[in-house]
Amino acid sequence: MASIEDIVKRQKDGAKFVLSASMMGLDTEEFDIVARVWIKDGGNGFQLAGVPHRRCIDGQFFIDRITVVKTAESGDREP
Repeated sequence: MASIEDIVKRQKDGAKFVLSASMMGLDTEEFDIVARVWIKDGGNGFQLAGVPHRRCIDGQFFIDRITVVKTAESGDREP
């Protein structure tokens, strides 16, 4: 599975893209925990862009994918 840094690095500044549990090699419950941190604090080089998609598992809703936008502050550009 690709790392979050690899996924973000492939995107251009201002690009919208999706991060999902399957892309990260996480189960839905694990991704939900990480996604909530990203929503609250922002990610490394990206911000939330839209409403998170949730999946119902045994009557409980978990975030399984989010749409984000790459920010210029990610620090992956060459000088």
